[in-house]
Amino acid sequence: MATVIVHATITLDGFMAAPDGGVDWMFGRPSAPEDDAVVKRVMSRIGAVVGGANRTRTIEDGEIPYGGMVKVPMYLMTHSAHEPIEHDGITYTFVVDDIAEAVRLATRDAGDGWVSLLGGSIARQCLRLGLVDELHLDVAPVLLGDGISLFAGLGQHVELERLETSAFASETHLRYRVLR
Repeated sequence: MATVIVHATITLDGFMAAPDGGVDWMFGRPSAPEDDAVVKRVMSRIGAVVGGANRTRTIEDGEIPYGGMVKVPMYLMTHSAHEPIEHDGITYTFVVDDIAEAVRLATRDAGDGWVSLLGGSIARQCLRLGLVDELHLDVAPVLLGDGISLFAGLGQHVELERLETSAFASETHLRYRVLR
């Protein structure tokens, strides 16, 4: 059975992006082979992805989850229907306003792998619905002071159990189980 994870790189103050949505702060940091191994291990286990669609429901190079390195089914949340898109060997299926259905479909496709939830809104909705099994956070050593938060507005208490912690050159890697 698939494991549903929130997978995100965040700043030490909990932001996924700058106020304008920029993520330049993620790149150009020193890296160690151990950091790369953590990311590679996570990516190798991902069997499907649930994220948000852009306003035009197109798939553009700068918007492809994991930069196209993860070739798995992608379920994108939207408010209006759109036919699936095939791009570079990846099928993008648009799901209208039913996050639970998107997670169900992704879980089916992921088999024994992981369903990666991308984006703050997606993560918060799934946490509220009790659909998240684990949090996988890569914490970069930077403070933005303001930006787009991963968990702001969650509006509920969620207990976690630490499963794994590691720190190398560029990030601290945290893995938690969501307790129900």
